[in-house]
Amino acid sequence: MGYVSAVPHPRTAPRSTPPSSRRSVAVALLLGALGATVVLLASGRTWARGTAAIGGGTLPLTADGQTVTGVPAALAIVGLAALVAVFAVRGAGRALVSGLLALSGAGAALAAFLGASDRSALDHEAARTTADTAATVAGLTHTAWPYVTAAGAVLILLAGLLALRYGRHWPAMGGRYERDGGPRGPRKAPVVDPDRPEDLWKALDRGEDPTGA
Repeated sequence: MGYVSAVPHPRTAPRSTPPSSRRSVAVALLLGALGATVVLLASGRTWARGTAAIGGGTLPLTADGQTVTGVPAALAIVGLAALVAVFAVRGAGRALVSGLLALSGAGAALAAFLGASDRSALDHEAARTTADTAATVAGLTHTAWPYVTAAGAVLILLAGLLALRYGRHWPAMGGRYERDGGPRGPRKAPVVDPDRPEDLWKALDRGEDPTGA
């Protein structure tokens, strides 16, 4: 009679994140954080300069990005929140949040480009300063800060596109897994030595019966 030896099946290796996806996580985080920082900082800089005629002279006027349009800064904050939320959800939710991240960058870039040629903010300032509702700004010039803001917004857009492309492979926060990728089993209760008073007190603190009855 022959003997049949049971050959154990090899243990299935845990699924690991592809190297390209691991790199995309780091790149997306860097682009999103850097882009939002650039947008928030550049939005506070002077975007436009001009003068208003008052009392036979001229008064210099300036307008920063927040005065011209608050949209880029607001969308940068939304993008930061979406960047963090990408790692808190899975499946379809992650795709939706990734899309929101990309749209935040696209919207901020568009608003910055439109604000690069805007004159309404300084016209409003000229009317307020001169107390003349018909007053307009003269000698209007624009700085490069709107384009810097738009460049930062494009970085947020790229982070969103990376999340859309590779996000399904990214890890999620709060997953309770061991290092080998398997789920954690129930933790064993510590052994209580009845001859050690400190063990008895610790068991009572945990709500356990130290006598084992």
